Amino acid sequence: MPLTEAGIYAAALRLIDEDGVEALTMRKLATALDANPMSLYHHVPNKEAVLRGVTRMVGAQFRTVTLEDAPWQERIRLLAMDFRTLAHRHPELMAYSFSHQPDFIQPDDPFWTALTAIVAAAGVPRSEVSEIAALMVAVVIGVLTAELNGSLHQWSTLKPPGSDDGEDGDGDADRDSADVVPEGPDQDHMFRLVMDTLITGLESRLTGDRDSRDAGL
Repeated sequence: MPLTEAGIYAAALRLIDEDGVEALTMRKLATALDANPMSLYHHVPNKEAVLRGVTRMVGAQFRTVTLEDAPWQERIRLLAMDFRTLAHRHPELMAYSFSHQPDFIQPDDPFWTALTAIVAAAGVPRSEVSEIAALMVAVVIGVLTAELNGSLHQWSTLKPPGSDDGEDGDGDADRDSADVVPEGPDQDHMFRLVMDTLITGLESRLTGDRDSRDAGL
């Protein structure tokens, strides 16, 4: 079967999902495609180009239910959850993209197109739509990065300063469970909490803007 860019990206994604971005090499990719390594360079110049192509391919596959008649709050929650599902479907690639490819979201990506449409539908002034959408993306990506690398779980098990380890049980029980790693809050719940906080903040901002306009300020 002739080599194509789409075929190269698909094979690279399979390798990344299995072994991670760092393990991907042009030679391994050629082996997976049963091709001569040099033949890959007729389609892609280097590994970085492959990674960009794979990221764009995955981004273009993003799909969500539009729910045009639903409140913008529900639509934005669904969009964020679908983006999170995509990140967990390809965690190695997405973690790399979040950290190393600041341009992995493009203006014509389905995710960005849907997000800016929802932000505009919420009543954000046109001049601020991109800024508000960008801030939402930054927060969501930060949370997803912490989920994917395990930081969120670790942070969620930290006890507040001054907490008394023995206040909920006797000392012997605490010593017996000293080696047990606490589970921490459910990450699904924490992600919903993040979205609730973002939505509440935007609602407050929009209400304040309306009040200011009504007061003639």
